[in-house]
Amino acid sequence: MLVPLSWLKEYVDIDVTPQELEKKLFDGGFEVEELYQVGHDIDKIVVGLVETCEPIPETHLHVCQVNAGEYGTMQICCGADNVQAGGKYPVALVGATVYATAKDHKTIEGVMTIKKGKLRGFESYGMLCSGTELGLTEDLYPGAGYNGLLEMPADAQPGADVKAITGLDDWMFDISLTANRPDCQSILGIAREVSAMLEKPLKMPSTDYTETEVKKDGFKVSVEAPDLCPRYSAHYVYDVKMGESPAWMKRRLALVGIGSISNIVDITNYVLKEIGQPMHAFDCSYLEGNEICVRRAHEGEKIVTLDEQEYTMSPANLVICDGVKPVALAGVMGGLNSEIRDTTESVMFEAAKFARDNVRKTARALGKSSDSSSRFEKGVDEYSTVLGMKRALHLIEELGCGKVSSTHVDVNVGNSIEPQPMQVSIHKVNSVLGIEVPAEEIVRLMKNLNFNPTVEGDVLTLQVPAYREDMLPEGENDVERYPDVAEEVIRMYGYDHIKSTFMPSAQVTAGGYNKEQKGELALKRTLCTMGAYECMHYSFFSPSDLDLLKFPADAKERFAIQIMNPINIDLSLMRTTLAASMLNAISRNEKQGILDGRLFEVANIFIPKNLPLTEYPDERKTLCVGTFGAKESFYTMKGIANGIADSLDVAFTYEPIQKSFLHPYQAVKVLCEGEEIGYFGKVAYDIQDKLSMRASAYVMELDLEILSKWYDKKRTFIPLPKFAEEKRDLAFVMDKAITCGQIEDCIRKENKYVKEIKLFDIYEGGQIPEGKKSMAFSITFVPKDEAFDDARVQKFVDKICAKLNEEYGVELRA
Repeated sequence: MLVPLSWLKEYVDIDVTPQELEKKLFDGGFEVEELYQVGHDIDKIVVGLVETCEPIPETHLHVCQVNAGEYGTMQICCGADNVQAGGKYPVALVGATVYATAKDHKTIEGVMTIKKGKLRGFESYGMLCSGTELGLTEDLYPGAGYNGLLEMPADAQPGADVKAITGLDDWMFDISLTANRPDCQSILGIAREVSAMLEKPLKMPSTDYTETEVKKDGFKVSVEAPDLCPRYSAHYVYDVKMGESPAWMKRRLALVGIGSISNIVDITNYVLKEIGQPMHAFDCSYLEGNEICVRRAHEGEKIVTLDEQEYTMSPANLVICDGVKPVALAGVMGGLNSEIRDTTESVMFEAAKFARDNVRKTARALGKSSDSSSRFEKGVDEYSTVLGMKRALHLIEELGCGKVSSTHVDVNVGNSIEPQPMQVSIHKVNSVLGIEVPAEEIVRLMKNLNFNPTVEGDVLTLQVPAYREDMLPEGENDVERYPDVAEEVIRMYGYDHIKSTFMPSAQVTAGGYNKEQKGELALKRTLCTMGAYECMHYSFFSPSDLDLLKFPADAKERFAIQIMNPINIDLSLMRTTLAASMLNAISRNEKQGILDGRLFEVANIFIPKNLPLTEYPDERKTLCVGTFGAKESFYTMKGIANGIADSLDVAFTYEPIQKSFLHPYQAVKVLCEGEEIGYFGKVAYDIQDKLSMRASAYVMELDLEILSKWYDKKRTFIPLPKFAEEKRDLAFVMDKAITCGQIEDCIRKENKYVKEIKLFDIYEGGQIPEGKKSMAFSITFVPKDEAFDDARVQKFVDKICAKLNEEYGVELRA
């Protein structure tokens, strides 16, 4: 929320710097997102008196001698059509900064620094400025909208600071307010807090006005939905004189981002920002039936709002109607059929409290939002409703734009706007804070906050202001229990008074990661070292993803939890596999032109114990790895799996598996010490085509719940071998059904000196019998106690060949 310092000073005598006030606001629980001066980009601009002004022949330029007071008299060339001798204008001195404008002299294109220059042979030592070049508009300063030089007041002294004259030296606070303080969604609300922080009296805005005996005969107001509108006030104003608002009002509205429209409309906007009460004014000449009715809309009923958009409503929407038709969307926007026009002669002012949830739902359902709806959504109290109406009527009288009649109807459910008493224990307040705040100090602080406190023994009696009542959902008060009072006390007393201490039952803990967290972090680091990037996806997926992966009807993956209120159908099921999200991620990357990569995700899958749910599902931590690109293959994925195994100091084994979405001959299940922990393989070609993949993709899923058993496995280090390693390359001929894993297991079991086995070739075709294949391995033997000679290594080879022949009928290829 934007809060001008000059507007705050209307209600509080602020005697601290803007920076000091910013800190006090922060200490009091109000985050100032930004503090800036209105003219923060403007510098070194002073008042200049043009003493002489001579035209430059055959140009639109004039050469002027400008008196800038203490800065001296300087020559400036100027092309504005309203420059003249005796005129006083803003002068940008050499080195000054102003806004650069486009050729239309209205559009700002950045900030520029004024330099000494020469125009048509004449030296120029500065620049005479327009309002636009100073960042001013007609609403911010009268005359700034003219496409020429900005004229300074006749009594302005040459050399005086233009920022001080035009209000560019004002400061703006952009304050972020928490949801529990809607009472501060106004200038007056912030002023109340500043008053308490500075311990300065609050000067309330004037709300007096004089009613005439003129009445609007027979006018009535009815509220058919008091649950959605607990208070509705209407007041008749006649003899309206439409026109412009005074400069001070237009300036304040402009500072908070609202443009001036007309005096009547500006008053409603002014009260919205000053008091925090949204208001509306109806042109009485367009109200039929001499009445206002607040009711739920009829099904299919239509309204055209002030922005000329038509909306179809339902009974979920609250509308303001005259005797015939809807004339406003309650709390959102008025209707075009009752807007204030230049011809308006009488108006009906509206101030109301609407249910915040209904306004929010209406605004979202219709795609219509406004300053009023934003305010109502946060909560408006009935105290502000009454105060806002009085303030608006005072402004009508102050601006002389109408006469206030005695016709005033206030329909409400009987809620009081008087302070409500409450009692709390001072001991309990201090027990929440953990420090001892003296009773007299609590009284002083709560008095500053307008709670009118009294103390008798341990009992603190407060009068809760009406603007702090009924502000939270379900009618709860912002301040109604001792913890609420403790919060009010400490934010004013100062959080720096709280000292860090242990609770009586507290114990010092070592902290740090547990076994699972350490193991998971190590696993992620391992994958990163292999060139993989971590990705994150929603915990939901689409029923179409299950169809994409061709899971059969009885597959466990289809036994998924359905979301009751999904964002959309694509996020309607809790994930039972991470593979679908990974394949979609690979597809998106390829569509963006990224044709190779490695990705991984660590996340939960959700396995229900029964459906519909009667207990929490089993959430299993799972790792999914996806690779794609011309350099990736089944064996690079196997290398990633082996890298994971090596990092845990375990060994994985692999056996063929059939998966509905994987290549039938390039898919394996992964086992660790005989226990199945997952799978990996190449994505089936038809699925790659459906996802428009341009390169082969591979996917792996591992159950980390099982794998976590080896997270804290003690790693055993052995010294480097003293003797040289021996390598032998062997090619074996075997049946096609025999796997690489079976061969490797047999070799390791047969010889304890085998350190490493690498498959480097697979061959089928000529010289190999039908139904057979050739697999070539590089086997490394590591001596332990003595060096190996060729004869001993040959014995190892012979025994390995004999064992392979015995177990699988494998022959050494000649």
